[in-house]
Amino acid sequence: MFENKEIRVILSEEADEVFQELKRIVDEEKMKGIESSFHQTLLRSIERVIELLKKNPFAGDQVPRRQLPNKYYKKYDAENVWRIELANRWRLIYTITGNKLEVINFVMDIFNHKDYDKVFGYKH
Repeated sequence: MFENKEIRVILSEEADEVFQELKRIVDEEKMKGIESSFHQTLLRSIERVIELLKKNPFAGDQVPRRQLPNKYYKKYDAENVWRIELANRWRLIYTITGNKLEVINFVMDIFNHKDYDKVFGYKH
């Protein structure tokens, strides 16, 4: 299905801020000799998912249209939204676009479960 197509993963500004902040925290922890932490587990999880999406853009679960938050359509013109679980109940939200030469997984959000519930309108 993806033969002869490059598969790229691009992070939105918001997702990249989360990713870069996490990398900064992990670097600080490692400088302090901390070898295992919530942040390190989450960062490894995000990196694994990014590599997985480069091999299979459809690795996540597609969000049904009726559940699509307007935020993604308004901000990114995303008509298909996918989610994939990360460590510690975090979620990575992305859309799939592309053309004849490439497939692009555009990561719109990386957030914890509480923020995920808020964006998707789930109540507990």
